[in-house]
Amino acid sequence: MRIVLISTPLGFLGSGKGGGVELTLNSLVSGLLSLGHSVDIVVPRNSKLHKNNEKAKLHFVEGEDQISWQHQNYNSPVTIPDNSLLACMLEKGLDIAKQADVMLNMSYDWLPIWMTLNVEIPVAHIISMGSESSVISNLISKVYAKYPYNFAFHSKIQADDYPFIKKPIIIGNGFKLDNYTFQNSVKGPLAWVGRVAPEKGLEDAVYVANKLGEKLKVWGVKEDEIYASKIEQSFPKGTIEWMGFLPTNELQKELGKCRALLNTPKWNEAFGNVVVEALACGVPVVAYKRGGPSEIIQHGQTGYLAEPDDKKNMLSYVEIIEKIERKKCREWVEKNASIDIFANKVVNWLNKVIDESK
Repeated sequence: MRIVLISTPLGFLGSGKGGGVELTLNSLVSGLLSLGHSVDIVVPRNSKLHKNNEKAKLHFVEGEDQISWQHQNYNSPVTIPDNSLLACMLEKGLDIAKQADVMLNMSYDWLPIWMTLNVEIPVAHIISMGSESSVISNLISKVYAKYPYNFAFHSKIQADDYPFIKKPIIIGNGFKLDNYTFQNSVKGPLAWVGRVAPEKGLEDAVYVANKLGEKLKVWGVKEDEIYASKIEQSFPKGTIEWMGFLPTNELQKELGKCRALLNTPKWNEAFGNVVVEALACGVPVVAYKRGGPSEIIQHGQTGYLAEPDDKKNMLSYVEIIEKIERKKCREWVEKNASIDIFANKVVNWLNKVIDESK
């Protein structure tokens, strides 16, 4: 199969701005290449793939980034900037796709979904978020009525955000497990990983660390500097240890030394990549029972699920985190979230998309 993949139009690959989509893309490309498929990827200029994905061909595009739908109101209209990066990526992708079997879109935006109805090449979409936009959800509904196989989701709970989808295609996610080293660090510090932005709920994790009289190690891009500063000023000096954004190899070395990852999103995460990354290192996770993490974490086996937004409930679970056997965390990932498992699910789905388009 020859696949043309459209990357996220939020920053270049390797910048961290694309959040979990960057990791998902690299994992998927690695899996597709190992299965013998050809992959062309349309990406913003300066993008870099992981070293093991060198056989994939990159096509660089310049333009203005889209505004993330996470930072817009649900009823906001579609905005396409002048010299739109996304429009240029799609134009390039469609040109390459003349020689391809399918175009795979990883951008959560209106334009590529609309194009599904208006081009001959089959366009498949990995939806990376829950319903964050009325206009996009309405368009997915319209396209789904004609092409019910062209959308895939990371988790059942994410797909439930789109009630018109009766039989959602769930592909989960996958990780190159060689990149994650198991560590049995039962006495290590507390960790938090993610974009530092209001919807990620960092302040709840800082609350837990402060109550325990500990520091919280925070890894990720400070997407909202004002928000980050406000949290820092709300707690005793030194409670947060800002670790910055690290590539996977460096992050997993440090994350594996932690005794628990706190996961505190205020919205429905589609999957929860950092949750699986922590588990792959043997780090149990305490997360709010919402979104993808509530399907990933086995309560009492690989971590604990606290009631949404209940910081005290989260604290109570952190206090008993040593009850979790770290080996079970790694074992769950090996059985459920390897690159091979993920890539095979995607290939089976794409074959269905191609067959239905004939």
